Amino acid sequence: MFEGLTERLEGVVQRLRGMHKLSEENISDALRDVRMALLEADVNVGVVKELIAEIREQALGMETVAGLTPGQSFIKIVHERLTDLLGGATVPVTYAERGPTVILMTGLQGSGKTTTTAKLARFIARQGYRPMVVSADVYRPAAMDQLATLAASLELPLFPATPAMKPSAIVTEALAAMGREGANVLLIDTAGRL
Repeated sequence: MFEGLTERLEGVVQRLRGMHKLSEENISDALRDVRMALLEADVNVGVVKELIAEIREQALGMETVAGLTPGQSFIKIVHERLTDLLGGATVPVTYAERGPTVILMTGLQGSGKTTTTAKLARFIARQGYRPMVVSADVYRPAAMDQLATLAASLELPLFPATPAMKPSAIVTEALAAMGREGANVLLIDTAGRL
């Protein structure tokens, strides 16, 4: 989502360069690009409509901030609205006081769950915890291979699941294996859903 949005927003900045004020006319194309980027990222249509209306209302007639071009001011508004939409603030991971912390990764097919699982495990390891990763995606064996490759490159413990196993058995066995690996956080990569 963010790569496509970034590319489109760079085009917006170029189009708005040299303008002294944001108006309905010069932000229409910019809003169309933001709308398309969000829709292509499978953001709910209702959420997109509401977000675009909020951006339009805030941007219309806004004088540019000192030192910022209209394009940069527009990007600032989009950034602030997207940040608010995504929760507004960074929230730290809450770890279990006793026993293992289990993090279940869910999301759309092809949304990057497997890669994010490995990145999150690396982040958790840097905080001093000992994460272990497991793929419960029995429908896409390549996801298991991908997670194994990522875990090896990041030197993360991996529970070696196979497509012949049931997802519930994978998780149960991975939880049991955590003690042998000295892990205290289990990240479970799941099959994508539409």
